[in-house]
Amino acid sequence: MILFIEYPKCSTCQKAKKWLVSHKVDFIDRHIADNNPKKDELTDWIGRSGLPVKKFFNTSGMKYKELGLKDKLAGMTEEEQISILAEDGMLVKRPLIIGDDFILVGFKEKEWEESKILA
Repeated sequence: MILFIEYPKCSTCQKAKKWLVSHKVDFIDRHIADNNPKKDELTDWIGRSGLPVKKFFNTSGMKYKELGLKDKLAGMTEEEQISILAEDGMLVKRPLIIGDDFILVGFKEKEWEESKILA
């Protein structure tokens, strides 16, 4: 089963959810603010994704800007960055799609269509 992590008020998440439904993809829905990803989950997902931690940050979010993370992340270890992500779901880029053999961060329709999500 695929895990779909979203913030329901996010228009990108709404588009992504419609895409999943229209492609008849079964998924479990998880509200990112009510059920923030834990440090061990983020560590696993980041490792399996092959992406740098920075790709998991919601860089356009108010919280990211409020904390001045643009200037601080470069001086932090990967573990410190993951700890910050685990503190507040609003810092995490969304939607996140977690499958057994893939992780998708954000919604790019072409990327999703070419991924294993439809396999």
